[in-house]
Amino acid sequence: MPIRQLSETMINQIAAGEVIERPASVVKELVENALDAGASRIEVVTAGGGLNLIRVTDDGSGIPEQELSLAIARHCTSKLAEDIHDIRSLGFRGEALPSIGSVSRLSIRSRTAFGDSAAEIGIEGGRVSAVRPAAANRGTTVEVRDLFFATPARLKFMKGERAESSATGDVVKRIAIAFPSVRFTLAGSDRSTLELPATDDSAEGSLRRVAQVMGADFPDNSIAIDAMREGVRLTGHVSIPSFTRANALQQYAYVNGRPVRDKLIAGAIRGAFADVLPRDRHAVTVLFLTLDPAIVDVNVHPAKADVRFRDPGLVRGLIVGAIRQALADSGIRAATSGAAGMMAAFRPGATSFGHGGPANGHRGYEAAYRASASGFDPARSSQRPLDMGFEGAGFDHRGLGESGQAAFDAGPLASADARAGQSEATETLLGMVLGAARAQVHENYIVAQTRDSLVIVDQHAAHERLVYEALKNALHSRAVPSQMLLLPEIIDLPEEDAERLALHSETLARFGLGLERFGPGAVAVRETPSMLGETDVQQLVRDLADEIADNDTVETLKERLDKIAATMACHGSVRSGRLLKAEEMNALLRQMEATPGSGTCNHGRPTYIELKLADIERLFGRR
Repeated sequence: MPIRQLSETMINQIAAGEVIERPASVVKELVENALDAGASRIEVVTAGGGLNLIRVTDDGSGIPEQELSLAIARHCTSKLAEDIHDIRSLGFRGEALPSIGSVSRLSIRSRTAFGDSAAEIGIEGGRVSAVRPAAANRGTTVEVRDLFFATPARLKFMKGERAESSATGDVVKRIAIAFPSVRFTLAGSDRSTLELPATDDSAEGSLRRVAQVMGADFPDNSIAIDAMREGVRLTGHVSIPSFTRANALQQYAYVNGRPVRDKLIAGAIRGAFADVLPRDRHAVTVLFLTLDPAIVDVNVHPAKADVRFRDPGLVRGLIVGAIRQALADSGIRAATSGAAGMMAAFRPGATSFGHGGPANGHRGYEAAYRASASGFDPARSSQRPLDMGFEGAGFDHRGLGESGQAAFDAGPLASADARAGQSEATETLLGMVLGAARAQVHENYIVAQTRDSLVIVDQHAAHERLVYEALKNALHSRAVPSQMLLLPEIIDLPEEDAERLALHSETLARFGLGLERFGPGAVAVRETPSMLGETDVQQLVRDLADEIADNDTVETLKERLDKIAATMACHGSVRSGRLLKAEEMNALLRQMEATPGSGTCNHGRPTYIELKLADIERLFGRR
């Protein structure tokens, strides 16, 4: 077949295959155009999950009538000058509108601030209609009908209406977080409406917008991030370790205001939370990276969701370091959702009260009712105060008799001065985050009291975290001890991998791995970290080479050492079942308060739960 020039329509349909994957992709491109036009209000309406109708209306600057035909032409844009490396807008490729028009019925109606009237242009499957007058307010309305009617094969890959609507909602929310001063409205054919009122561009306004999208409980369970390194600034919020989700869908990342899904950023977030979260849980994050457009490439893919950093190691190190520092500085905090879960467990009919859940509760109420109907017998009642017998056996109608009270006799009272000193010390402890230890129950749980809450601590999990942090500090405050191999391990690698490892040899040596170049395409390993014991050196070095190629870091080795430290901490901590004195319990609480990350154990489980006095009073109907 001879070489020939493809038609403009076919070129646009090929481009649409990359840019327009589903209705949510259309919404993303049109909303970004509205934001680039300076809109303060954006309204999105969909029908049929977006396949039947997508309408995006904004109050932006509008498109002049004479430029409407250019707006739908391929590679025509007002957002890019001469330098492809200086991109300061969301859109810049000039592909979205012609791509959408090639696979749908598209109409654009727009009016500028200085125009006497609006104008409209349409495209149907790539065929362009003439520009005609129209009636409209200032701004632009883009209407897309019958998406993919011109490429019916693509329709077979679409999911159900609910799934497509959900994807569209996620796109709008993801963009809205970066633009808190813009009002967003999304309405669907199911009559549900998402409204995100405008706030402002301040830090408080940004957090209010985040709360609109991610829920009102996120601000109370998050930590602010603000760090800078070599001209790259990172701001935003991350959840405390005890506030997590089952997936990573609520991890939002932005580069110069552009929503991105970047594996380097996602990997950095995982690395930062590696030893404070369970493997199957994910942190909730909203992170904004601000840097010179010249050192980040946003022109990686037509969908503009991927980016490439000139110095990926710098960006990853900034994210990991900033999050870990923020977690350390935030002290010990329990998620507000923990108390809510405990409250739910205490409610009548909760499944935690026994097998069968509510059914057991109803049976209990029925039994009580039958007992009351047939006459109450205190000697046989399961609700009797204490099984100490009745009259004649130390029980009287006023409560505990003398013999019953004797079991609670604490002996002679201390002097008034001693009691006053104890009271002052206890009052001081009550003001601490974890309060004063009051008891140990089931030989594993410490019950403590603060001025306004009840705290339950898992002693094994808590001490495990304390030992782990001490081991890590010792591990990373000096060079890791290494063991000399009897015979050097020679590992053949691609030349570029060997070169990368050689460049990081000093850092690897600090972690106990001694290696050097051994001719072209090989390295010789002479020392390995003592903590690893017998290890597969070949696989370790290859994993390190792969990680350096991806992220320009050597975190794999550090993570392996941290895992060994976690195992050592687990076996060296206070075991469940060990009785603790009051002084030991209070000492453990004070150490927890002084140790970063002690709100969770090495495996990511919570080390304590806090129940506020107000919640306890609600349980007993006092509020």
